[in-house]
Amino acid sequence: MDIVRTVADLRARVRDWRDAGLRVAVVPTMGGLHDGHLSLVRHGLTFADRVVATLFVNPKQFGAGEDLDKYPRDETRDAEMLAGAGCHLLFAPPVTEMYPDGFSTRVTVDGLTDVLCGAARPGHFDGVAQVVTKLLNQAQADIAVFGEKDWQQLQVVTRLARDLDIPTRIEPAPTIREADGLAMSSRNRYLSASERTTAAHLPRVLTTAIASMMNGTAPPIACQNAREDLSSAGFGTIDYLEVRTARTLSPVETLDPATPSRIFVAAHIGPTRLIDNREIA
Repeated sequence: MDIVRTVADLRARVRDWRDAGLRVAVVPTMGGLHDGHLSLVRHGLTFADRVVATLFVNPKQFGAGEDLDKYPRDETRDAEMLAGAGCHLLFAPPVTEMYPDGFSTRVTVDGLTDVLCGAARPGHFDGVAQVVTKLLNQAQADIAVFGEKDWQQLQVVTRLARDLDIPTRIEPAPTIREADGLAMSSRNRYLSASERTTAAHLPRVLTTAIASMMNGTAPPIACQNAREDLSSAGFGTIDYLEVRTARTLSPVETLDPATPSRIFVAAHIGPTRLIDNREIA
């Protein structure tokens, strides 16, 4: 697997592949890779002949006081993992390549970014929309793979690609979980042994809440019960625990079988913020 660091080199490689009649998928990442990221590469290989992974810790999607400085960075390890998963090319640009002097353009997706992580982390999705728009334009791939674990991000990216007529198809990939159900995340490595034990309650509480709603409990009541369960398990601040429609992220007071819905959570254990979501079915 080769590594390129400039947009020109990335585009040249992708252009050669496409001129040869090969389909190309891109998998954007911020590094700190785990099996969940590798599943995105493997998912891309089911749709494309070549897969490009990107590795860029985007400073514009971190707010004041967030974990930009301590976000895990180990390009050598990440590159070895990607190569082992079948990735063909890694695009790992420096900040100056992505945001050269004088950079002044913003990309904003209204509506979808006003709730959940958008409300808890103001400006976060502006940074996401900005860097994803750049990466899709830079790679010019046929397909881009995004994980369902970051469901809100998936909807934001899908919307911006549609609204801006970006020809890359956004392909969702299922959430990959640990044996105890905890969604894989780069931030899981921040957890101490005792915090990791506490974290395992998160998927269990969501499963219980879904079962309660399927048995007739109203979503707001099920969510309140779930909040109490997380607090009792040892979680600290809960940014949100809500049921919303899957596509528009509108709040749900009563389940409607005709409208797919999901339960969303962001909760803190010590300094670590964990997110998850599950389909209600």
